[in-house]
Amino acid sequence: MQYRRLGRSGLRVSTLSLGSWVTYHNQVDTGQAREMMAAAFDAGVNFFDNAEVYATGRSETIMGQALKELAWPRLNYVVSTKFFWGLDRHGDAVNRKDTLNRKYLLQAIDGSLQRMGLDFIDLIYCHRPDPHTPIEETARAMNDIINQGKALYWGTSEWSAADIHAAWEVADRHGWHKPAMEQPQYHLFHRSRVEQEYANLYDDIGLGLTTWSPLASGLLTGKYRDGIPDGSRGALENMAFLRDELVDPAKNAALAQLEPIAAALGGTLAQLAIAWVAKNPHVSTVITGASKLAQLQANLGALNLLDKLTPEVMRRIDAISAPLAA
Repeated sequence: MQYRRLGRSGLRVSTLSLGSWVTYHNQVDTGQAREMMAAAFDAGVNFFDNAEVYATGRSETIMGQALKELAWPRLNYVVSTKFFWGLDRHGDAVNRKDTLNRKYLLQAIDGSLQRMGLDFIDLIYCHRPDPHTPIEETARAMNDIINQGKALYWGTSEWSAADIHAAWEVADRHGWHKPAMEQPQYHLFHRSRVEQEYANLYDDIGLGLTTWSPLASGLLTGKYRDGIPDGSRGALENMAFLRDELVDPAKNAALAQLEPIAAALGGTLAQLAIAWVAKNPHVSTVITGASKLAQLQANLGALNLLDKLTPEVMRRIDAISAPLAA
């Protein structure tokens, strides 16, 4: 396993990490989570990603129970969670959903700590931007959470470059903890935010990236070329919004051209896609997901392709995928 600094911070995270979105509770119970986390850890993975909203809190509970049973030294792993949507999606608690106001954030961290059974969470994210709350209020609340010892670093997820820079500037002006990382979607068919919009932030503020969906929710495995298979992520009822993207004819045709490149490098299409994301030097870690141990082990094999992605190979990949990328 390789390790990279989280942006300009001193924290080092594994190049590949393991996330819980969709899988925990929906496809993976505590026993399976423990098994896969143990296998990932044994392979050198030290970062495990979560969010308050995943399975309405049950994902955090499952990960927390797995961590308790694994009993790793706390210094040896990094855990994250994210706040914005809250748990009361259909209730009347207006200050507990779709917000980043101070009241919500200071209570949300306590809920996550309780569900995960931890004294602190390493990385906390503002899961989406909140146009109705001043950035200064959000930045101060995140700073206070860190000063209270409940988290170590804070960042954003799917924020615009302008909002990230504004949060960094207000924190810098007040001497608060500044946002250290962003968690954007990044894969062969989704590039512009990471490669263009954020381009100045890497040098200007030292932004680190913990990217998600390297396989485009499974599209880049190639398994959706003949439709939606039973038991796949695309077959889940709560993932119905992804189906049109997963069976996109042009993108699936491009996969047929990418597959021989992967095979020539000694890997699979999925491994090629993950390695391509990790090849970007601005990416601190690539968050992978898995519902089965064999899938996790296959994903980790992407590391074997990193050194094989020469400039020439990258040009061939880009010639096929870039015209279809957003």
